[in-house]
Amino acid sequence: MVKLANVILTYWLTYTELYFILNWQSLVDNRQRFFWLLQIAGWIGYALVNYIGSKVFEMRDIYVFVILLNAYAGCLMTVPLRYIYRKTWNASPWILMVVVFGASYITGTLWAIVQKFNLWEIYRHGYRPEDWFYYLQHGLDSVYIILCWSGLYFGIKYYQLLQSERQKALKATTMAHEAQLKMLRYQLNPHFLFNTLNAISTLVLVKENKDANLMVARLSDFLRYTLNTDPIKKVPLEQELHALMLYLEIERVRFDERLKVNVDVSEQAKEALVPSLILQPIIENAIKYAIAHMSQGGVIDIKAQVFANELLLEVGDNGPGTELIDGQLVNAQGVGVANTKDRLKTLYENNYSFVLSHNTPSGLKVNLRVPFEKAVKK
Repeated sequence: MVKLANVILTYWLTYTELYFILNWQSLVDNRQRFFWLLQIAGWIGYALVNYIGSKVFEMRDIYVFVILLNAYAGCLMTVPLRYIYRKTWNASPWILMVVVFGASYITGTLWAIVQKFNLWEIYRHGYRPEDWFYYLQHGLDSVYIILCWSGLYFGIKYYQLLQSERQKALKATTMAHEAQLKMLRYQLNPHFLFNTLNAISTLVLVKENKDANLMVARLSDFLRYTLNTDPIKKVPLEQELHALMLYLEIERVRFDERLKVNVDVSEQAKEALVPSLILQPIIENAIKYAIAHMSQGGVIDIKAQVFANELLLEVGDNGPGTELIDGQLVNAQGVGVANTKDRLKTLYENNYSFVLSHNTPSGLKVNLRVPFEKAVKK
C-alpha cells in the first residue's frame, strides 16, 4: 500500500507539472481553475516535503498516510479562507490584517488538532493524551504555514490584478494608437476630396461635361478603394500603386498630356507591405506645386526597390522646386508632408527615414525608407 501511494503521488506530481506548463495562459485567465490547481499542487508539495523529512528521520512507512491525511485536511480547511478574504478584500488595511491573522490563527489551530489526532490514531495506534491541551502543542507551526498560505493567496491576487491592469493599459494604448492612425489616414480624404471636387466644379463651369463625368467616375473608383481599405493595416505596394494609378487617372482628366508618370518598381518591392495611401499625398503635392505651375507639363517619377532588408521609395518631379533648409520645407503648405511624417512616426517609431532633397536638374525629390515586410500571399 505504501509503495502504491508513492507511485500515485509521483505520477500525480508529473501530470500536474505537465498540465500546468502546457495550459499556463488558459489557467491564469480562468481564476477559479487557477486557484484549485495551485491549491492542490501546493498541498501535494507540502506532503512531498514532509515525506522526504520522514525518510530523513527514519519514520515507519505507515507515516505516509498521516502525511496524506494532514495535507488533505489542510487543503480543505484553507478553502473557506479564500471566501473570507474575498468578502473583506475591499476593507481597510487594518481590518484586513486583523481578519487575515485571526482567520489564519483559528484555521492553523484547528489544523494542528487534526494533525495530532491523525498522528496518534494512525501512527500510535489510538493513543490518547491525558490532557486535551496536548492537542494544541506546537500549534504555532501550523499557524505559520497557514499564514504563508494567506500571504501566497494575496500575492497571487495582487499579481493577477497587476497583470489585468497592464492588459487594460496595453489595450488602451493600442486603441489610442489605432485611433491616431485612423485620424491621420482619414485626414487625407476630405483634403483630397476638396481638391478633386473643386477641379470637377471648374470643368463644369467651362462646360467640359465629358471630362467632368469621367473625373466623377474615376473619383468614385478611388473612393471605393479607400473605403474598402483598413486604415490600420498595411497593404502590398502593388496594391498601393494600383490606388495611385486611380488617383492619377483623375488628375489626367484635368491635365491631359501635361502630366506624365514614370514608374520603376522592382518585383520584390511590389510584395512589400506599406501603409495604405502613404504615397498619395506626396504625389498630390507634386501635382499641385510642380505640374500645375508648368505650362508644358511635367514628369513624376515613382521608384521602389528593396536593399539591405529595407524598402526604398522615391518620388520626384521636374518642377520649379522649393527652398529647403536641412531637408525641411521653408514654406510648408498643406497637410500632405506633415501627415505622412506623422503616420510613419506612429507606425515605425524611429525605424524609418523621410528625406526631402533637390532633384536633378530641377524639382523636388522625396525619399522614404521603411523596414521591408513581405506580404503573405493568400
